[in-house]
Amino acid sequence: MTRARKDLIHLDTTPYYHCISRCVRRAFLCGSDKFTKKSFDHRKRWLVSRLAELAEIFAIEICAYAVMSNHYHLVLRVDTDHAANWSTQEVALRWSRLYNNVIAKKVADGDSLNSEEKAILKTAIPIWRARLQDISWFMRNINEPLARTANEEDKCKGRFWEGRFKCQALIDDAALLTCLTYVDLNPIRAGIANTLQQSEFTSIQQRINMFREKQRTTNLEQRKRETTTETVVPRLAAFSDEQTKSRHAAKTSLPIEFASYLALIDWTGRAIRHDKKGAIPNDVAPILVELGIETTQWLSGVRQFNKRFFSVAGRIEALQEWCERLQQSWLKSFSFSRQIFQ
Repeated sequence: MTRARKDLIHLDTTPYYHCISRCVRRAFLCGSDKFTKKSFDHRKRWLVSRLAELAEIFAIEICAYAVMSNHYHLVLRVDTDHAANWSTQEVALRWSRLYNNVIAKKVADGDSLNSEEKAILKTAIPIWRARLQDISWFMRNINEPLARTANEEDKCKGRFWEGRFKCQALIDDAALLTCLTYVDLNPIRAGIANTLQQSEFTSIQQRINMFREKQRTTNLEQRKRETTTETVVPRLAAFSDEQTKSRHAAKTSLPIEFASYLALIDWTGRAIRHDKKGAIPNDVAPILVELGIETTQWLSGVRQFNKRFFSVAGRIEALQEWCERLQQSWLKSFSFSRQIFQ
């Protein structure tokens, strides 16, 4: 039975969510349509550029993304603390970047309001603040503009996306790491790319490029000039070794160092691409053990993450707590969780 979005997104339990949107009527988001032989590669840039824009507006961080031929994956983190600290003017400024609201624009520009406008603003600010940290509003602001632009290009009307985006709650670090790997390896699993570096329009390629630029020079201004490209890329959530020493940064970083994650995903990608079970290398195994993931089942978890985990993913204890909140006794994800998470 389909559940209400409020049951699938519970920020008191976890700020991390895996979202998927898929096209209908063979409306390829990007890639080539094998029937019409028409290429839609340029639409990848639409999506990535939109992600970059929305990441600067919403209190939602992008942990990972992958743009496929007719769907895309996102791993998102909702930063409620960040949104709570916005001033009235900051909220209005962000909202005015999304919608042509006269009152929001006036506040953002520092213009004075009359008494009626002040009353409207007092009611609107809490609503805008809530929507600017809402995953449904985030996904709406990705999908609606893309659908309009694609339909205009295709000279047609009607749905471009399926009715609802799929959403999975990632309720512990083990689920988060497995999902990040699943998303970053999507092009390799689909046969679109052979290496992480060739996985275009993915967060892992963006992270590798950024890491290379960082290694190439330590001069910030020079680095900015060197990394300027035609494609605007989103600001990504940082790994634990990339953060500053601030308390907020330490609390919001991803629970693994980038070098460890890169070693893990590189090995996993090679093993999956070559269709071999393989053995977990010595330098990779401790990462999995630390997060309580069964090493012998790791590849199965990455291959089948989206098929075997449904609305929620995590260790069995975390899933049981989620069930208690929903007042139900069982989840389809239980058996798969027992297989891969200790």
